[in-house]
This record gives sequence, C-alpha cells and structure tokens, in this order.
Amino acid sequence: MIGRMARGLDRISALLNTIALWGAVLAVLVMVYAAGWQVIARYILSDPPIWTEEMARRAMVWAGMLGASAAFRAGADPVLFPHVATLRGTAGGALAVVRALGVVLFVAPVLWYCLFGPNMNLARGFLGRSLGRSAEMLDIPMIWFTAAVPVAFALILVHLLARLALQATGQLPAPARTAP
Repeated sequence: MIGRMARGLDRISALLNTIALWGAVLAVLVMVYAAGWQVIARYILSDPPIWTEEMARRAMVWAGMLGASAAFRAGADPVLFPHVATLRGTAGGALAVVRALGVVLFVAPVLWYCLFGPNMNLARGFLGRSLGRSAEMLDIPMIWFTAAVPVAFALILVHLLARLALQATGQLPAPARTAP
C-alpha cells in the first residue's frame, strides 16, 4: 500500500517534471525569438520594439526556474558531497533526511514570503505585490512573471517528497555512476 503511494507520488512528480521541461523549452524559445527579433529590428529595420528586451528577460527567468526544478528531479543539482547519494541502508536514509531538511529550510521561507507579507497579509506578499504592478515595457501584470519563483519551488518540494517516499520504501533506483 505504502509502496503504491510512493510510486503514485513519483508518477505525479514525473508528470509535473515533464510539464516543467516543456515550459522551460517554450520559455527558451520565447527568449530566443524576442532577442532575435530585437537584433533584426535594431540592425536591419532600424526600428527596435520596446517589448523585446523585457520579454527576453522574463522568459529567461521562467526557463531558469523551471530548469532548476527539473535539475533537482534529475539529481543534476549541485551537491557538496556527490558520493553520499550512493549510500544505502540506514546511513543513506539518514543522509537523505538531512538533505531533505536542508531543502525544506531553503524552500519553505521562499514559498511563505511569496504568499504572505507582514502580518500574514496576502496583498503584501511577493505575489500580491506583483499583482498590482505592470511590467515596464509590457502591459501585463508582473504576477505572470514573478509566479515562476513559487511554481519552481513548489515543484522542487513535490520532487523531494517523491524521492523521500521512494527511498523510504526501498524503491529509489541506484544513482548512475560518474567518472571520478
């Protein structure tokens, strides 16, 4: 029963990861299009539009944040002691919990302050403040851009829970060996 729940959580994590990867690819394409159009409009047409730099910057944020969550899922995120991932048994489980606590200590405040500001006021949180502001060159509420931060951190939290569940049930695949 618990093993099935762990596999189900891993499937959800994998599905969200696939969506994040497609989102990151789309964001990179938008960034390349905006930057490319800026170059063409500036140097060939001599009439650069004002929105291209802003769009490229915002797409870069989405690409980076979604890519970071995908890297975490794949285990390609930077770690201090990479060989610790090969440990199994009690030591491996204990170190996985320590790593998870480190991730939660980083992720939890980011998600908290994305939602809540002073006195737990939603309007004063990062997203609430972004809702009332518009981008400099684009007439779009900033929340469409700033939402990349909590979305990516929430994805990292889901990936972490799936990994812990698989490890707790002994279903976590062995990490790929890397050359020293």
